[in-house]
Amino acid sequence: MLLQRILTALILIPLALAVMLLPPTWLFGVIVGAVFLAAQWEWTRLCGVRKVSVRLAWLTLTLIALIALWILRAQIWIWTLGVAVGVLWWLTSLLWLRHYSFAASPTHEHVALKLTVGLLIFIPSWLALIGMHGEARGPWWVLLAILLVWAADTGAYFSGRLFGKRKLAPRISPGKTWAGVYGALILGGAVSVIGGWLLDIRHPIALLGMLVLGVVTVAASILGDLIESLFKRQADIKDSGTLFPGHGGLLDRLDSVFAALPVFVIAKLLLGL
Repeated sequence: MLLQRILTALILIPLALAVMLLPPTWLFGVIVGAVFLAAQWEWTRLCGVRKVSVRLAWLTLTLIALIALWILRAQIWIWTLGVAVGVLWWLTSLLWLRHYSFAASPTHEHVALKLTVGLLIFIPSWLALIGMHGEARGPWWVLLAILLVWAADTGAYFSGRLFGKRKLAPRISPGKTWAGVYGALILGGAVSVIGGWLLDIRHPIALLGMLVLGVVTVAASILGDLIESLFKRQADIKDSGTLFPGHGGLLDRLDSVFAALPVFVIAKLLLGL
């Protein structure tokens, strides 16, 4: 299993770097949109939708929304509002974690609610990516945002393995510990400051802002991971898919990213970075 995970990562990391750094923003948006639609397909399964026709109809609706937002992307207020709605959703999701049995039964109302939540997860993340990618040094900021998530995963894994005793959310994700959270925050904060330095952010106050940016982004990534774990537990599913050997599906790889991106962008704006 570990060998599978390593081999898959060796393929995916260079591919992800190429997608982030090489294409123009319009092509980047198309590629990311296609990946997110594939993740949305997995999401419909987590929501309890079994009929292929219904799942395809929901993907079509999502695609129409993405196309409309792409056409309107020049309207800055629409882009900002869309990303901010994503941040608001993730703040609200804290209540869902507290009341983890909410909407667990597969009623039509609960399925519809979870499908709607999918739009609040995927669309703001996509808007955050294309908006940031189109800025000066945008691809490098996108890379930094993704690196923060990767750093959080790495820090959480090793600190959790070495020091993890106290469980973070045992009824939702028994493997996560508070030691893992601290390791993720520390490594993520360090990567953010180093990334800021490499992006020519040298003023001490600005570097402090980069530290804050890293910490809040990592915190959001942990939240995203927990929410997907909650929905998988409610659906009685171990992995969202089988696309990546040893890694599960797209959602299993992107759950933290979906939460981190809107928070990264809004925090970056508020901190003046």
